[in-house]
Amino acid sequence: MRIAVFGANGPTGRHLTDQALAADHEVVAVTRRPSSLPTRPGLAVAVADATDPADVDAAIEGTDAVLSALGARFSKETITTYSASATAITGAMARHGIKRLLAVSSSIADPNWRPTGAHFFNHVLDPLVNRRLGRTLHEDMRRMEAVIRQTDLDWTFVRPSGLFEHPVVTDYHTAETSADGVFTARADLAASMLRELEERRYVRTAMGVITTAVKPNIAKLIWNEGVKKK
Repeated sequence: MRIAVFGANGPTGRHLTDQALAADHEVVAVTRRPSSLPTRPGLAVAVADATDPADVDAAIEGTDAVLSALGARFSKETITTYSASATAITGAMARHGIKRLLAVSSSIADPNWRPTGAHFFNHVLDPLVNRRLGRTLHEDMRRMEAVIRQTDLDWTFVRPSGLFEHPVVTDYHTAETSADGVFTARADLAASMLRELEERRYVRTAMGVITTAVKPNIAKLIWNEGVKKK
């Protein structure tokens, strides 16, 4: 399958690109920074701004599916990366007749998500980090989901919990809407997207993804994911 990966040189996109190539997919890595992607068999690079309709239109031509791993840092300012890119991507997909879309969102997009047994997270970290520091980011993720829901595409929202780095895929867990857990390794997030691309268990709904086999250092996670500059 020929797959367009948006955010291919981001932390999740790199896992996604590597795993897709290892699974013998052809990958079109859509990025604004092509020099950071090494040349490999099966990999094509499309230089594009994911919020520019003309750029996106050219980037996805000839692909069979689109996977978005775009991301943004926490900010006090209004964030539009997710919703603007969703508008450009879905419009281009409609023009090219491409139906399958998987887009990374967040468990926070589910208003009822509260991990079982995670008292400190539910009552301290979640209100402080996700609902306050990450408020504008998660608001735009919800706008992204609203844009995509209005289409007739075969979409899946992929909702991880707190993202962290782990070198290998683990025995991750998925569930409809959101999954009951606090953390998600990026390697597992990428693997779940590629599996869903093949299995189509969560078409036109959301797929929660969590990692249970390993856990990150929480202080390091908050620093890397929400505070440290790119």
